[in-house]
Amino acid sequence: MTLIYHPPQRKATLSVSSRICSVLGVFILVGLFAGALTVRADETLAVLKVGSDTYSNVTVTAVTATDIYFTHANGMGNAKLKNLAPELQKHFHYDPKKAGAAELKQAQANAQYHDQLVHPPPRPPPANEPVARQPVTAHASDLVWSVDLPAALDRARAENKMVLLDFTGSDWCPWCIKFDHEVLSTDRFATYAQYALVLVKLDFPRQTPQPDSLKQANAALEKKFGVEGFPTYVLLNSDGRELGRQVGYLAGGPNPFIVELDAFSKR
Repeated sequence: MTLIYHPPQRKATLSVSSRICSVLGVFILVGLFAGALTVRADETLAVLKVGSDTYSNVTVTAVTATDIYFTHANGMGNAKLKNLAPELQKHFHYDPKKAGAAELKQAQANAQYHDQLVHPPPRPPPANEPVARQPVTAHASDLVWSVDLPAALDRARAENKMVLLDFTGSDWCPWCIKFDHEVLSTDRFATYAQYALVLVKLDFPRQTPQPDSLKQANAALEKKFGVEGFPTYVLLNSDGRELGRQVGYLAGGPNPFIVELDAFSKR
């Protein structure tokens, strides 16, 4: 499985062309994730041809052993390096052997995730809940995102769960919107969250109105947790102690994010 990291959107960002990409560290699970991450910050191409598709005004955001990720005139995209022209494969250091190894590990990790989803590890019940909860398949529409962290911590203690904070710019941050669509709005994530997490959204929109009290509360938590860009996902235990954080966009759908959260939970 390959982790693809894209830098978070900073609040001061005005446009793609003025964004300064920075590479922050992400936690990589040894044995599950393969391939070194190579980021070509804001490398631009007038035209990028991928098979029969042609993209214009391309800005490369990341390159892995198997894929290239980029923005273009009509949005965002990614493509397999093996589908590029030979000169571009050479330019982006495509190695068929490394790509094959990375794809194999990704397939193995996907299989492990599916097994974990079908047979999730048991979680000890709280003292006032003698019968263990039995995870059942949930849907994204079932998820409830709170905006009240103290209340979420109280619920987490009562239900023996963790708290996931989602620092986001829901109506302007492209990587926040993409991650929400590919991960947080999926039934796979909902199934994990319904027995393991209490969800809290800390939103910093530019167009959507918010009460002043909520703006102030979110700004205080942004400062408290040292959040410097969006998206940032912080996992807490029921006492409010940080277990780990994911900074920026993580490619691959819900699978790698769930595995990462599960690793954080064991700290």
